[in-house]
Amino acid sequence: MQAVTKGLLAGVAGTTALNLTTYGDMLLRGRPSSDVPAQVAGRLADRMGIRREKGDAQENRAQASGALLGQVTGLGIGAMYGLLPNRDEAVPRWVAGSLLGVAAMAGSDLPATVLKVTEPKSWDVKSWVSDIVPHLAYGFTTVAVYRALR
Repeated sequence: MQAVTKGLLAGVAGTTALNLTTYGDMLLRGRPSSDVPAQVAGRLADRMGIRREKGDAQENRAQASGALLGQVTGLGIGAMYGLLPNRDEAVPRWVAGSLLGVAAMAGSDLPATVLKVTEPKSWDVKSWVSDIVPHLAYGFTTVAVYRALR
């Protein structure tokens, strides 16, 4: 259980790093936040038959749900990392960080693609960089914090 707790804590740190990187990019480039997480949450609610009200309350709940899904993804991947055997000795930090970043990216991009909210094949280079860099920050931070908690 200690490994899962350390993984969750590392996931919290990684998720914070992802958010700081994302919001920093928004600040530097003046770009808006993505509405993809809210759209994913809305489509998931529709598929589960959850009745949604109309108007601002619906949009606000969709945005909050999308953000919460991101938090759950970050913490869940951190917890799973804690459960992996030999995670500290067998894999160099840069490999482990990259793999966790890819896992986090897949955790958000795959549902969005399957639900037809986005199509990564149509993304330009800036869109890919805006997605990859924060997820790598997540992965490297999660690995570093987990290893620091040993």
